[in-house]
Amino acid sequence: MTPSESHLKTELSRSDAVSLAEHKRVCMVTYSHYESDNRVMRYAETLAQRGDEVEVFALRRSPEIPRAELMNGVRVFRIQNRFAKDEKSRFSFLRPLLRFLAVSSWKILRRHRRRSYDLVHVHNIPDFMVFAAWYPKLTGARVILDIHDIVPELCASKFGAGGNSWVVSGMKVVEKLSAAFANHVIIANHLWYDRYTSRSAKKEKCSVFLNNVDTRIFHPLPTQAPTSRKQVILFPGGLQWHQGLDIAIKAFAKLRVRLPETEFHIYGDGIMKPELEALVESLSLGNSVRFFPPRGIHEIAEVMASADLGVVPKRADSFGDEAYSTKIMEFMAVGVPVVVANTRIDKYYFNDAVVRFFESGNEDALADAMYAVLSDPDLRCQMIRNAVDYVATHCWNSRKHEYLALVDALCTRRRAMHGNPSQPH
Repeated sequence: MTPSESHLKTELSRSDAVSLAEHKRVCMVTYSHYESDNRVMRYAETLAQRGDEVEVFALRRSPEIPRAELMNGVRVFRIQNRFAKDEKSRFSFLRPLLRFLAVSSWKILRRHRRRSYDLVHVHNIPDFMVFAAWYPKLTGARVILDIHDIVPELCASKFGAGGNSWVVSGMKVVEKLSAAFANHVIIANHLWYDRYTSRSAKKEKCSVFLNNVDTRIFHPLPTQAPTSRKQVILFPGGLQWHQGLDIAIKAFAKLRVRLPETEFHIYGDGIMKPELEALVESLSLGNSVRFFPPRGIHEIAEVMASADLGVVPKRADSFGDEAYSTKIMEFMAVGVPVVVANTRIDKYYFNDAVVRFFESGNEDALADAMYAVLSDPDLRCQMIRNAVDYVATHCWNSRKHEYLALVDALCTRRRAMHGNPSQPH
């Protein structure tokens, strides 16, 4: 438990029970597609389930998706289109981010003036998106900044910038300013917590919330009779360099020599996709490697549960070494064994009993690991049994009360200072 979590729990126990029973009005801001962002959806639905009023400003994935929608009690506003992740330069990334900041800031201002928000929970990246909450903050609302990815290191990895470059140095300044603006900072893993609190925020202002799996969504499919279908290896996620998909494709080419009936399915998009498709063609893998567009969270959960093996091939010499992979516990939750690169972050949270590790960057080791799991039914069953126990202990259901306690403690402080805020201006 971090110092801030202990402090917030103590404050919560002392707070007025009547004020905590009142429903809260919460705004969330995310430069992502809400329907496929498990972290944002999990927070929002947890608040809505207990009766809080939750509004989310997010991106729109395709023309078929409505601009405004009520999803499981959460009102979602898709205020900007993003139909593909095809930005390649720094400035092509920056332009839509700045536009989203401006539009979300204006939308939040208007809705807050109509009926005040108690809390604005802003999800990075980028960190500076937290300033979309400037008007609610000015009028007393509390602000959470949620660090999904630590931006300076991500920027260095994505654009090949050095740690002391002006771009990375600028991102560190933005990180510090954004942390100062927020009332509380949530960080996605303990390694980043140590780094973030050493350079941008005090420990008592920060909490760690992993991407704990939501077992209402990620769970095994009903048992079916065995079929003679091909074995499917699956990767769902962003197609960026640090994810190591090129390593996985090369390893799969070696695996096919021993298991010719296997297929590798890749769900996602990103700037590496054209290079990955060219790699598949150069290795003459044909239709054995198949690319699919991203799916919504409920649909991808079913896709994952139907696979025979999950693979998380991240590079350990880049941003991926410290980026916690949500996919690992999601595969574990749906009853599918997973092969994982031995990155620092994943060795921190998992062990050889629940996943099969391989040396990051080593395509031969990855091919051997995939073969071992696919060809050994006893090993598969043991990994699945151990994973089920791990998920039961580390799922979102075991942590959500801590998030609710954080929200309540922050809102209690606001109401003590400003009275009941959710009134029309």
